[in-house]
Amino acid sequence: MKKCKYLAFLSLSLLVLACDKEKNDEKKAVTIDTTKLKQTYSLNESLALQLTDGSTIDSVQYFLNDKQIGSVKGNNALNYNLANEKYGMQHIKAIAYTKGVPAEAMASIALFSDVQPTVLSYTIVNTYPHDIKAYTQGLEFYGDVLIESTGNGEGIGTRTKGKSSIRKVNPKTGEVLKINELDDAIFGEGATVLNNKIYQLTYKNMEAYVYNVESLQKEKTLPYFKNTDGWGLTNDGTYLYMTDGSDRVYKVNPDDFSLVDYFVVSIPNGTVASVNELEWVNGEIYANFYTQDAIGIFNPTNGSVTGVVDLSDLKNKVSHHPDLDVLNGIAYNKKTGTFFVTGKNWDKMFEIRINR
Repeated sequence: MKKCKYLAFLSLSLLVLACDKEKNDEKKAVTIDTTKLKQTYSLNESLALQLTDGSTIDSVQYFLNDKQIGSVKGNNALNYNLANEKYGMQHIKAIAYTKGVPAEAMASIALFSDVQPTVLSYTIVNTYPHDIKAYTQGLEFYGDVLIESTGNGEGIGTRTKGKSSIRKVNPKTGEVLKINELDDAIFGEGATVLNNKIYQLTYKNMEAYVYNVESLQKEKTLPYFKNTDGWGLTNDGTYLYMTDGSDRVYKVNPDDFSLVDYFVVSIPNGTVASVNELEWVNGEIYANFYTQDAIGIFNPTNGSVTGVVDLSDLKNKVSHHPDLDVLNGIAYNKKTGTFFVTGKNWDKMFEIRINR
């Protein structure tokens, strides 16, 4: 009797092993056919996706950055248009099914802009004084007055260290007409004016402040849509556009600072990090990039950089001191078609005309 039970158990074990082996055979490794892929793509191209060996495959699902982009029967090819994707690395995943058993394959490609930026020249129209203690973070015209946001310069030295503030400035004399200084624990960042309200970012507090544009009194505090730094800020008349020091620009609802969308800033060979101060001008965004004394111009829909202005020579025209820092601050004067630019702890502001 015991022998019969043992033989029955042995037969059952062999049956289980046989079933496991059959399943393992069905779940054999699959790979994406990389001979059909390039390393780098642009938005006007399509991906051609297929597996290398699909003789036993019933169907395949394809994903891009964990978003399903299509499925096919058997191992038919899938063509996917990249027009609505974001620049940067794209992670492709395929899940192949054979008799209900899934097997995964992975691959990666890069998606960058195919627009070659134009190098633009500029002309200095005027030079004006600027508060040397202003660690400039944001700059924008409101009528004939400049709205300037400053940080407290913490960690960059002591001689010219100022306080974070939101202020109104006479653009031609540098005179501070009105100022609201922030608490020492708050590092002020970029600012913009929308619907007669000033919006100002904070660096590490993960919140934005809303001010009365006339009195500069704070009216509201809005938490960011996620835990991130605040760097640059501008608007298109409806939405805010915010940077956090990465290669991303976030489109934000001004009512509650919720995220609407984002794009990634890109040139043909990569994405561009450290996007900083922003200025919306005639349907384009002009930006400072931290540590680079230049302005980049990019498309606010997809992030393609279309132009670059090298302003590094301006730094040679300001007073040099231990706390002198990079170019930062772009304000467009609609009346004259000129730009007012300055830097962190610069004693001068320059009115320039960008030659396009």
